[in-house]
Parts: sequence; C-alpha cells; structure tokens
Amino acid sequence: MVRRVAVGVVVTLVLLAIVLAVGVTSVVRRPFAQRGGTLALPGLSAPVTVRRDEQGVPQLYASDADDLFTAQGFVHAQDRFFEMDLRRHVTAGRLSELVGSSATALDTDKAVRTLGWRRVAESELPLLAPRTRRYLQDYANGVNAYLESRSPSQIAVEYAVLGLGEAAVRIEPWTPVDSLAWLKAMAWDLKSNYADEVTRARLSATLPVARINQLYPPYPADVRAPIVAARPPGVATDAPGGATVAAVASDVPPAVLDVSRSAAGARALALAQQGLDAVPALLGRGSDVGSNSWVVAGDRTTTGKPLLANDPHLSPSVPGIWYQMGLHCTTVGDACPFDVAGFTFSGFPGVVIGHNARVAWGFTNLPSDVTDLYLERVVAGRVERDGAYEPLVTRPEVIKVRGGADVTITVRSTRHGPIVSDVLDDVRAAGRQLVVDGTPDSVTYDVALSWTALTPGRTADAVFALDLSADWAQFRAAAEQFEVPAQNLVYADVDGTIGYQAPGVVPVREGFDGRWPVPGWLSAYDWKGRVPFARLPTEVDPPDGIIVAANQAVTAGTGPFLTTDWDFGYRSQRIRDLLQHDPARKLSPADMARFQLDTTNGMARTLVPVLLRTRLGPRDAFTEEARDLLKGWDLTQPPDSAAAAYYNAVWRNLLRLGFDDELGPGLAADGGGRWSEVVTLLLARPGDPWWDNRATPGLVETRNEIVRQAMVSARIELTKALGKDPARWQWGRLHRLTLEHPVLGGDTVPAPVRALVNRGPYDLGGGSAIVDATGWTASKGYAVDRVPSMRMVVDLADLDRSRWVNLTGASGHPGDAHYADQTQAWAQGRTYAWPFSPAAVTAATDDVLRLTPG
Repeated sequence: MVRRVAVGVVVTLVLLAIVLAVGVTSVVRRPFAQRGGTLALPGLSAPVTVRRDEQGVPQLYASDADDLFTAQGFVHAQDRFFEMDLRRHVTAGRLSELVGSSATALDTDKAVRTLGWRRVAESELPLLAPRTRRYLQDYANGVNAYLESRSPSQIAVEYAVLGLGEAAVRIEPWTPVDSLAWLKAMAWDLKSNYADEVTRARLSATLPVARINQLYPPYPADVRAPIVAARPPGVATDAPGGATVAAVASDVPPAVLDVSRSAAGARALALAQQGLDAVPALLGRGSDVGSNSWVVAGDRTTTGKPLLANDPHLSPSVPGIWYQMGLHCTTVGDACPFDVAGFTFSGFPGVVIGHNARVAWGFTNLPSDVTDLYLERVVAGRVERDGAYEPLVTRPEVIKVRGGADVTITVRSTRHGPIVSDVLDDVRAAGRQLVVDGTPDSVTYDVALSWTALTPGRTADAVFALDLSADWAQFRAAAEQFEVPAQNLVYADVDGTIGYQAPGVVPVREGFDGRWPVPGWLSAYDWKGRVPFARLPTEVDPPDGIIVAANQAVTAGTGPFLTTDWDFGYRSQRIRDLLQHDPARKLSPADMARFQLDTTNGMARTLVPVLLRTRLGPRDAFTEEARDLLKGWDLTQPPDSAAAAYYNAVWRNLLRLGFDDELGPGLAADGGGRWSEVVTLLLARPGDPWWDNRATPGLVETRNEIVRQAMVSARIELTKALGKDPARWQWGRLHRLTLEHPVLGGDTVPAPVRALVNRGPYDLGGGSAIVDATGWTASKGYAVDRVPSMRMVVDLADLDRSRWVNLTGASGHPGDAHYADQTQAWAQGRTYAWPFSPAAVTAATDDVLRLTPG
C-alpha cells in the first residue's frame, strides 16, 4: 500500500475558502486541461490533433514521431502533472522538497537515496538507443512547453495547498532522467521476495527452520497448472553453472542462523526491514500485487481470432496509476511508425500495455527472485571478504526540506550493494570483538541489498519496441530488452498467433536459492551472472489454445531457476477452469469480461467443509446461526453476500489465533494465497504445533479448537460491526475501497480538503487470492488495499470491439469531470468502448484540440 505522506500544511481561512467553494472558484478550476480549440505548442514541426471521447481519453494524431511524443508529454502534463512531479520527487529521494517537513517524507527520501534510483537512471540514459533518447527528449520538451509561463497554482490545485504557510513550491523543468527514474519505482514494487527473505531470517531467532518452512510450502504444480505446462522445444532447461531447480540447495546457510539468532544480527535484520519498508510503494505492496492475464486462440473463440485479457493488481490511488491514450501517426511509415493505444504511465512516453494495429500484449508480474540480502561483517569501515578486508564505499547525500533545514546522511555500500540496515538508524549493532592488524575493534553486522535494477539497463528501449512489434519474432526481440522488472508477457496477433514470454534479468546462484539472507563475507554466495534470454521460458501456440499467466509458477520444475516464492495459483487455476469448462463451447469477448469479475473463493472449497463439521458448544446457538450461512453457499463473494462476510471473518480470526502468537508484531499473516496453501496443508495435521495458541499457557489447542474459536470470534465481531441478524450481513460493508490522494488525502489535512481529493468508500466483492482480486490484509482488517488497477479485453478480430476501463479517470485535477468518472463503472464491473480505427475514434469524439507549431 502507498505510504501516505503526512504533509505539514498550515491551514488558513484562505485554504478553507478555496475548498468550500470547490467547483466555483478559479483556484480549483484554473488547472483543468483545455480540451478543445487551438493551442500553440513550441517545438512541433506540424499540427497535432487530440481527440477526446466521453471519458476524456485522448487519441493523438501526428505526421511525425517527434511531434507525437512532444504532444504526449504536453497532454500528460495537462491532466496529470502533479502526479508526475510527485513521482519524480519520490524517485529522486527529494519528496521533502515538495511536501515540506514530514517524518514520513524524510524516511522515504533516506531510503530512496540509499538505493540510488536516480543515480542508476542517470547511468541508463547514455546506454539507450538513439531513437529512445530522442523520444524521451521529445516527451520532456512537450511537458516543459506546458509548464512554461504557468504558475504552480495554474498547474495543479495541490501546489496552491502546499504553498500555504511554507516556502513556495518550485517546479523544475522535466528531463529524460525524470522519466527513467519512474522505471526504478516500478521495478521496486514488482520485484520478488526480499520481504519473505528477511522474515524467514527474523523468525529463525525463535523458530526451528522446519517450522518456518511450513509457512513457505512448495508450489502445488500437480493441482494448479503452471504457465508453461511442458518444456518448449529447443529451449534449454537449466541455468548456467548448473543452477537448475532440482540442483539448487534449499538449506539455510549455518552462518546465517548464527547471526540471526544473535542480538546484534537480529537487530540488523529488523533495521533492514524497517529501512526497506520505508521505500514508498507507488504501485503496491503485498501478496496480492500481481495481475491476471490470459489469451485464447482463435479456434476457441466466437470471433475466429484470439482474445486477450489483462487486469494488473496494484495499489489503489486517486488519480489511478494508469492513463489511457492512443498514439497514432496519420501516415504510418519510417518517419512515423506508431499506431498504438492502451495504458500509459504519466511521466513516461509510449504505451506500456495495449495493442497496435497487428499485435496485443498484456503484463503480469513474474515474481522471479531478483534480490538477495547479504549479511556483512564490518570492522572500522572495512567489510570482511574471504578472510580479508576491503573498504566500504561511502557517499554523502544532502536532503533538502522545503521550509526546513537540510538533512545529511551517509550512504554506505559493499560490492553487493547499498547497506539498508542503517537507512533509518545509523547506530551500528555490535557483534563481537576481533583483532584486526593488531588492534581490537568491534565487528558490526549490517545488511546489504543486491538487486538487478541497480545495474543500468535498457527497459526504456523495450517499451518503444513493443509498441512497434508486428509479429511474434519482433515481440520477443522487444521482450529481450525488458530487463527490470521481470514480467510475464502474453501475446496475440491478428494472424492468430498467441504466445508467452518471460523476460527480465534473473541472477544465477550456485549452492543457494535466495530464500534466506546469505553471508556476504563468503564469495561463494556471490551471483554468477544472469540467465541468458534464450533460456527463459517461452511458449507459442500451445495445443489447447490457452495461456494463463497470473503470477503462478512458470514451469513445473524445469527451466532456469527463477524463485521458490510464487503466487499459489488459486487465481490462475480458476481462470483456466473457466476457460476450459466446456471445450466445445466457443468463448466470446463478453465471456472474457465476465471471467475477470469472478469472485469464487478457492480456499473456501477446502475450509468450509471443515467449518461445517467442527463441533460447537452444546448450547452455542448464537454461533450456529452464523455458521448456517455457509450451508449451501456457492463460494462466491459478491458485495451483498452474508455468507462471504462470515467466512472471511472466520478466516481472519483463524489466522490470528493460529499464527500471530508466534509470528509477532510486523510479521502477522496477511491472508493471501500463500496462507491459503499453508492452512490447507495444516488442516490435514490437526495436532500440528502451529494450531496451539502460545498465548494460552497451560492449554494445548488443536485444529478443531482453533477452528471453533475462530467461528465464535467471527460471530461476535460481525454482530458488533454489522448487527445481530446474520441474514442482513453484507461482505461489501466490510470490504470497502476508499481512494485516497497520496499527499492531501490523509488525516493531517482538513476534512474539506479530503472531501475534494478523495473518493469513496465503495462496497466491493471479490477478495484475496480470487480472480476479482480486491485484496485485503487480514492482520489489518477488511479494507481493500490492492485492486485490479484497470481491465481490458482486446478482440483481435476487430480492434474497435475491444473494451477497457480505468480505476479512476483521465484527469488528475480534483473537481474535473474526468477525475474519477470511470470508478463507478469499474466497481460495478462495467467497461467502455475502446475505439482504435480513425473512423471509430472520430465517431466517439467529444472534444477536439488542435496543437499547432509555436
């Protein structure tokens, strides 16, 4: 979930007047985008036409590629510049410069400066293809043309609010590096298992490794199909150095246990987790951050051509993460080769997910393990390595605070990466005494992070190559450049080909599998290169005509080693079951949209029978009345379901009673797919120690007692929250989504401001590990904190029949008609027409803006 920024704003009568007069005053309306008429745009070589539909979604038409991306930068800035500016401040570790004095912002800046996102982006720019660098500069030119001659309050109302009571907000020109730095934030949120890695190590201080491993079971490939069912012909199945799935060691390094069980090591790991948690989650964080995607071949569809569906699951926010847009050359050719539409990131040129005239593609997160935590032994500014010592690399970072004093930190790094255990606390944790060069000194334990995204790469090249791909070969060539974050790419084209490709930089490990931190002082644990792209899993035109990629395991034990920490396949298998339910029946575009809204709870299929046969107290009619809701329940979770409300309350209490007593603060069960698998296995072991609640000394609980207590506690909880009559309970009254502005949406801002910028609450169905993935965190409550951030269905038989919907709307300006005009449709499972051809776009046009050379 996005860390809310606590903004230090001095609220004045002027501010209150602004908010109370919303919709009337020029302060709120002044930044709204001009959508019609003519505007001069310096830098254009010829006019560009911007057509917007009823939802304000723009389709851009230009005769020159440079003009096209200049106009894209201008239009993004019109609608979303504050979002863009917030993102670049966050990704540069300069949030305090924007929002002023705030402990949250300062912690964010410390964490991001330690990781050095901006420094890596600066190193990436000269590595990119000349074409990419030119388009990035074109885009920046368009943004800056919008900013020129506009004051901050004319650009966004947020600047008017932030500028009250402190130093004025200063807006800097946009640069290509500002765009590239956003890719680092995307890579951070979509990386894999560092949190699980540090959690395992921290738990090892109090639990045997065997019990910890119960909380991380293997992927059940025998019951939930991986993405690629069999080895693709001609593709190697092992990574360089012999690091195949079967060959990778799974035991925790003994030295790691020694360190994590020491006071100094435990403290270093806890500080590392705090430091990493301070990094903002702009796209999301948690077990349900993933996505659904699938593609169906034409011989299985009513249209005779492939159908492709995608809905990325990310954190909710307003404005939403995505911006819909079309980028069209009036004459497609060498000078202007683009004809593409889909979902873009404001702040970055091109289309990230969508389709062009021949090819459609979707993304889901490939949770390959691209990070490792290295325990480091440091003595007097030097780090141990194979019995010798080498110097740490240090650099000062000055964090400027708007309206406050500068803060200086020192970032330390080893050859493995930045040290993350002193992000928020620079007091070293003493480990043991050691004599170095004849002088006694204290050894400290620190934690360094290795992450593939800290090496400069070419992902920006991949975005434009995807937009221009015309067939499977070109698409794979584009995917090879998509280095971080690693993603599952699904593909379909107008000729009928469907495919899957796993891209990304994946490190090669020898003798360990990345599940635990490893000793940085032993070079044997260093990475041994990267998996060649040719060895990454791929598949084209499978015999059954279906590809489903929903964060589950990619292969069933073959292929290069990617990770052990997959999503456990409840969503992916349900999608596959829906697609294959009746092999003789052709699937329609409407079926694809309907399947995206499926709320069947796969875990309930296992747990409900246990609940129904567990004996309650002899006179517990109170709980029995609630449990009766589960009799005959179809296991779906629409917002009005009483059974779903009770089931999820039981599930939450079951996790609390069964696990939280031993996991401790900050490590509690979140209730996602992994926990469903854990509980499924433990249900077959009624006497397992995990069922015993250590908070009840003198008693040893078994499965049946914990299940009984969970049902009783759930009945009491919902009676207080929803009333005495279980028949009147509704899942949606617990499971609510509130869209909060990332800066002005929190409790530190007056209620009138929050009313201006926030939206909701919305009562939702769905849930965690469900196709309609409205995720919630069981340790915190039932509120929705991960969502399908958009939904799309692409019809390759007629692209104009494709459908899409965004979480909020095109505009980032509170009070604008398109600020959140798609949210109600999104919440109800409806979509909008997605016109693509010139005729369809013209027919759907509500507003036309003509941008002319300035």
